[in-house]
Amino acid sequence: MSVEPVSFTLNDLPLRDDLRGQTPYGAPQLDVPVVLNTNENPHPPSPRLAKALADAVADTALGLNRYPDRDAVRLREGLAAYLGHGLTADRVWAANGSNEILQQLLQAFGGPGRTAMGFEPSYSMHPIISRATGTAWVAQPRDAEFRVDTDTALAAIAEHQPSVIFLTSPNNPTGTALDIDDIARVCQAAPGVVVVDEAYAEFRRQGTPSALSLLPDHPRLVVSRTMSKAFALAGARVGYLAAHPAVVEALQLVRLPYHLSAVTQTVALTALEYADELLGAVADLRAERDALVAWLRGHGFSVADSDANFVLFGEFEDRTRVWRDLLDQQVLIRETGPPGWLRVTVGTPGEMDAFRRALLRATGHPSATTEEVPSP
Repeated sequence: MSVEPVSFTLNDLPLRDDLRGQTPYGAPQLDVPVVLNTNENPHPPSPRLAKALADAVADTALGLNRYPDRDAVRLREGLAAYLGHGLTADRVWAANGSNEILQQLLQAFGGPGRTAMGFEPSYSMHPIISRATGTAWVAQPRDAEFRVDTDTALAAIAEHQPSVIFLTSPNNPTGTALDIDDIARVCQAAPGVVVVDEAYAEFRRQGTPSALSLLPDHPRLVVSRTMSKAFALAGARVGYLAAHPAVVEALQLVRLPYHLSAVTQTVALTALEYADELLGAVADLRAERDALVAWLRGHGFSVADSDANFVLFGEFEDRTRVWRDLLDQQVLIRETGPPGWLRVTVGTPGEMDAFRRALLRATGHPSATTEEVPSP
């Protein structure tokens, strides 16, 4: 005798009211030849580095019966040396991707009765993690060029008194970098911590300073980074931050025990040993990005200035139609950001050539060809 299954859905669970009706974060994961929607580095580790990683992980595997270094001291020492600016291990913290870094910051400095502030359009995980930690979210708009108007920002800070302020530089999804003096003014006015999310810092155009230079004068400033982008380690999930030692001490109050596995620490340390090799492709990606910006503008598209490894472009009456047309041609980009705009990650020369031709066909541009889009 068969028994009919009991109908049970998310609505039948005692879910928090503020999470009802929400959707999880995530870009489409589709199997197409040209994937340019998640800002990954298109260059995989070299065979030499892959072997070094395999050997290091094999050595680590012999001790996996033991817990990892709870505080990842060697990794923090290596990250401090990489960042420079006189940083030491007690001023650096690491976690499973920059998202866990952001979560720990909101667990420590946000929460019920507190407010986080950001300037949109920006990284959509900032409000999501804020909501997940019970932190109220206040969004302030960027100007027409996707920049943060500092005077407007200071007025909003005075009004809302946020415990956490997010400044993203270069900004995702627009690619816009912030002026270092504007960051300093926000730090001076902020009643709580200021988090400068620098996930794409290595891709900045020459002469664009990092907020790391402001750390000595602003003890409530936090600069977060990732190894997913420039280091091409998206699959390893390693994020980190630089801040005053007191901030690192605060995060140790909320981090889970042994949150960073021994394998993850080993992979990150090995990658740091090969930093010159891994970062060697960054200059090529910058050049490819700048060429893409020039090409898009030359073909009549609007383009936001980018200091990242992606480009926001538009404007389209129906961006979803353009996105789907590109996908039909086996090119996946991201439908994100302000209405009418699309974002494309900078890929290999072959991938960018495929994107260009697919875009011209999708928009009916006079210079479009009927050539097939090749697999990269």
